[in-house]
Amino acid sequence: MIGYLKGTVLSVSEKGLVLLTPGGVGYEVAAPTSVLARLPGRSGEAALHVHTQVGEKAIDLFGFLESDDLDLFRTLISIDKLGPKKALAILSMFDAGHLREIAWREDADTLATVPGIGPKSAKQILWHLKDKVDKLAPPHAPAKGDAPRAEGGRGEYLDALAGLKGLGYQEDEVRPMLLEIYDAEPDLDAASAIRTALRRIAAARS
Repeated sequence: MIGYLKGTVLSVSEKGLVLLTPGGVGYEVAAPTSVLARLPGRSGEAALHVHTQVGEKAIDLFGFLESDDLDLFRTLISIDKLGPKKALAILSMFDAGHLREIAWREDADTLATVPGIGPKSAKQILWHLKDKVDKLAPPHAPAKGDAPRAEGGRGEYLDALAGLKGLGYQEDEVRPMLLEIYDAEPDLDAASAIRTALRRIAAARS
């Protein structure tokens, strides 16, 4: 099975890329749009963690820049009736850290914004996913862009996010800001985080 590829990008499409290895073989690799957007241009060098799926008619390759995303992809396709196409659609909208967070807070409404996934499917996916996401988390401290991993800090962060959304702010606007706030002050309570976020929003708009 192919698990890793490194080579030169020959082409990039909406669904994936062709990667030419030093041995002269060009591999067609499907990838989420979040990966494709970060690839270098034609003739640039790229390295991908790869999942190989062997079918009756073809061998399909799915590529990811981070092993964490590959692990999450494999977890997603292990869920009944969730194939590679839907898994790629999910990872095109949410990186591994954001998807773990959606699972922690059981936010089916946000997951249902993925094309092809309705509210019922979103709830089923989260039911399968929520008990697995912590096992996928790296053992070291959370990377920048991840929600706090400790139960206390995670709860305060999620409460702060819910509070800001309740005030009418969009998740895309306030989530990155809250992650920065908790990255700097992991022990901050929700109310203080909300006040800090509102001050930043006011300062940015003034």
